[in-house]
Amino acid sequence: MKKFFISIFLIFIFHTSSFGADNVSFIYINGSNNNDEKMANWYEKGVKKLHPVLRKKFLKNRAIKKYYSQFGGLNINEKPVIFFWGYDSKNDLDFVKSQLEISKMVSSSGAYIVRNMITQFLHDAIWVQKPHNMKPILDDLNTQILKEAQEGNKVVLYGYSAGTFVTYQYMLNRLRYVNLEKLFTALNLDENFINFAKENPRKNTCMTALSEDGAGLGTFSSNGHLIVNPNKEMLKEGYLKLDEVTEKICAPENNVVGIVNFASPLVLFYSDMSDPNYEMSYYSVLMIKHILEKGIFMLTINFREDPLGFPTNRNVTISEIEKLLEIDIENPSGVIYDNSGVWSKRMFPFAHTAYWSARRTFSSAIVKSFVNAYKFQYNEKYQQKVLKNNRKKSEL
Repeated sequence: MKKFFISIFLIFIFHTSSFGADNVSFIYINGSNNNDEKMANWYEKGVKKLHPVLRKKFLKNRAIKKYYSQFGGLNINEKPVIFFWGYDSKNDLDFVKSQLEISKMVSSSGAYIVRNMITQFLHDAIWVQKPHNMKPILDDLNTQILKEAQEGNKVVLYGYSAGTFVTYQYMLNRLRYVNLEKLFTALNLDENFINFAKENPRKNTCMTALSEDGAGLGTFSSNGHLIVNPNKEMLKEGYLKLDEVTEKICAPENNVVGIVNFASPLVLFYSDMSDPNYEMSYYSVLMIKHILEKGIFMLTINFREDPLGFPTNRNVTISEIEKLLEIDIENPSGVIYDNSGVWSKRMFPFAHTAYWSARRTFSSAIVKSFVNAYKFQYNEKYQQKVLKNNRKKSEL
């Protein structure tokens, strides 16, 4: 245990921009079927019951206290920040329901019941994925995060159910992991423009800042490929204003310190990201590298009884990540960790909405996952123990 704390301390010496003595706000992002006043109230009440329990678990955990005592302690704000996007999808859902009533007259009762269930469970999850629906949500979330930064607060994002799509897209589109010189080289831009960029260096930026919604360096195609503006003068003009645009529409530097996704169907809806022919995977790899090098923690917590809680991946070491993604991770201090085996003691039809009623179990799972994630990545003895147990299980 002593070696574990020493290793964690050394990790945070490399990167002290996580919690430190700064205040931290937990931002809770709603999921599917939270699009009317009744469900909005249900979600808000659930968060307000969960937050004080979760906050207390974080502040009283011995290992976590040990991590941050070196940097002035851990200060989690008492009030939760609730980011609610559910009302945005209501008009579309009402339209689908009206069409369902028409189908009721011509369909069998069984088909109607199944259609109704699909509508209730999946409509918002499908709706929020569409770029034209997701964009204003990400804009509003970024405005909230910028406000927290102005008030001196760093943030941890909690994505519930389809809210995990929002956290994923925010990280992919708004974190500042794009190194412009490396990007231009990868895009095979002409030597004159690359030399121009070297003579006028700009800070790392985010994907949105590159697009037509930002500085207008190009547009992203449906397969995630950046099509660069062919007008060289406009391209240079956009490049020169990138730093200004980055400050306005990208996540504040070193402000998002953690992501907790729970009740997560993310893998089910974003499985195309694993396709090597999908250009967006290039940016996904850079995002993962950024998370691990900047000391961000990304946890996935699912109840084992939750039929919509999909594991994101098996837990792998950083050296395995480097081999799988063919990247070099320099001075890693972050973690990506999945714990989808949490026992909620709820029957499976109710497990997806039980994260509030089973808040003590859920809060304990988050804190335990946080501690075990760092132990798994940065305590060699613990890591080998876990890997050995995993090998035994795979042989059964």
